[in-house]
Amino acid sequence: MELFFLCGLILSVFLVSLCCVVFLLYHNSYASLPNLPRGKMGLPFIGESLEFLSTGRKGHPEKFIYDRMAKFSSQVFKTSILGAPVAVMCGSAGNKFLFSNENKLVTPWWPNSVNKIFPSTQKSSSNKESKNLRKLLPNIMKAEALQRYIGIMDTIAQRHFEAGWDGKQEVIVFPLAKRYTFWLACKLFLSIEDPKHVAKFEDHFSCLASGIISIPINFPGTAFNRAIKASNLIRKELRAIIKQRKIDLAENKASPTQDILSHMLLTSDENGQYMNEMDIADKIIGLLIGGHDTASAAITFVVKYLAEFPDIYNEVVKEQMEIAKSKKPGELLNWDDVQKMKYSWNVACEVMRLAPPLQGAFREAINDFIFAGFSIPKGWKLYWSANSTHRNPEFFPEPEKFDPSRFEGNGPLPYSYVPFGGGPRMCPGKEYARMEILVFMHNVVKRFKWEKLLPGEKIIVNPMPIPAKGLPVRLLPHNA
Repeated sequence: MELFFLCGLILSVFLVSLCCVVFLLYHNSYASLPNLPRGKMGLPFIGESLEFLSTGRKGHPEKFIYDRMAKFSSQVFKTSILGAPVAVMCGSAGNKFLFSNENKLVTPWWPNSVNKIFPSTQKSSSNKESKNLRKLLPNIMKAEALQRYIGIMDTIAQRHFEAGWDGKQEVIVFPLAKRYTFWLACKLFLSIEDPKHVAKFEDHFSCLASGIISIPINFPGTAFNRAIKASNLIRKELRAIIKQRKIDLAENKASPTQDILSHMLLTSDENGQYMNEMDIADKIIGLLIGGHDTASAAITFVVKYLAEFPDIYNEVVKEQMEIAKSKKPGELLNWDDVQKMKYSWNVACEVMRLAPPLQGAFREAINDFIFAGFSIPKGWKLYWSANSTHRNPEFFPEPEKFDPSRFEGNGPLPYSYVPFGGGPRMCPGKEYARMEILVFMHNVVKRFKWEKLLPGEKIIVNPMPIPAKGLPVRLLPHNA
């Protein structure tokens, strides 16, 4: 027994000593670099990832950023998150620098979790795959091309409300918002609109989205493990759809221009090579996440804030009912109608200021550079945070106040309002998101007023902001 105890003690001392050595080497490796931004690197390997993720899950994602801005620098600080040394660039100057130096000093970067969840991208890099995807995106995402889809969006929205809202006394908003945006994405990206077919893999997307920005530990029960399982299930379903589409195209049962799936199948690269099914499936997954997940969060918060501010709700109703009264029975929304929804879009913009669906994004330094007097080494990761400006009184006076008038006239200062990113990497689906949000607002306020059932419901970020209980509301139909 004494020998066993002695061996255990020696092993414990050895492990503690080893951890101390690793810790010292880890910190000394960064301390030796000249003139780095101030900040903490946290624990070896883990860095400050746990605090970075936990502040979001506690409902205060801005706390991680603002605590360090106050302690170290309002412009840039260093940390280590998701397995990499990171310089967090803050304020409009940080946003401008990153957005203006795309492919000059910085390039997009994703954590290892992305490459592991989407295994086919390991053949090249997630950065290269993203560039390839942007080249493949047809003009479907541009405003002039999207005009013809507004009627389809309105049709899906009406079907959505008939199926999930009408006749209900109470609903939980977030899962319904996800169902609406996912249905739209499936229709416009894959030409799938049968609710049963859509539902086959809809439920797996929340697991996938939650695990993309997570610590890449592949143990059962972890968010990362669940995301990998979900991506495999989604990919399996998508490959079946892709195989059938190939047959339909060959037999002229599908149009080459009907959606983005057909475009991907029929578009070759500069060497005349076509993408394989796995690569197409991964790109479609990325588009479906981008095409519905962020918008569903924005829509949920639109419902939340309209419940909290009756005067703003009344103004939205006034604008939308004027449009509704101008329509003939059964006539669908069109491009001109959406252009009239100016106040409603100001409301949506203020929602996305206070609850940005995209909390921030990563870049990688492809050259050494100086920012705000500090040296950023080549290979370091960079992160910009929407909250570093969205909730900053320097750019938005009384930042906690809900005020849609901020977006009248010239609107916010450049690089201060960034819910869709900026520069060459600005979200290509910005106009698509604007349309699906406004079509939803039109249909929901035409039908209902509503009350929140949990007035103090907590907001969590995982990785997007969502009400902890999904925002349950009591519906008050106008025709009741």
